[in-house]
Amino acid sequence: MRIIGVDPGYAIVGFGILDYDKNRFKIVDFGAITTDAKTPFDLRLKTIYDDMCEILDTYKPDEMGIEKLFFNTNQKTGIDVAQARGVTLLAAVQRGIGISEYTPLQVKQSVVGYGRAEKKQVQELTRSILGLAQVPKPDDTADALAIAITHGHSSFNTLKNLEKIL
Repeated sequence: MRIIGVDPGYAIVGFGILDYDKNRFKIVDFGAITTDAKTPFDLRLKTIYDDMCEILDTYKPDEMGIEKLFFNTNQKTGIDVAQARGVTLLAAVQRGIGISEYTPLQVKQSVVGYGRAEKKQVQELTRSILGLAQVPKPDDTADALAIAITHGHSSFNTLKNLEKIL
């Protein structure tokens, strides 16, 4: 199964593409879509959409894991991130890619085994699980890879539970 993990944003959208088979991960690619703060917001959304379409068409993932949004103190920022997340989801839906959402707590639990883990712990274990020499930069890219790992673990556990039922 090929998984794309996405850490949504409008300045930086992190992505990580992994092949997952029998509880093993192989890195396909990772990186970030970036937009310039001076660019009008609607054009930033278009850039995110166009770049995500190109990534999805190039790598043809089977499924997408994406971070679920939660609103902090700044609702304007949250709404803008939600819009950027929406164009990312649209690109996936148009291609028939299955989508699963994960909270930061679920990602921490899946990667580190502890839901209150620090961001650096998650990044370091992501690096270790994937056999990377260093933590990917920017942080959004490392976060996207952690989301892809979470989706892999989640789908593996779902399959194991189905096997027990059948």
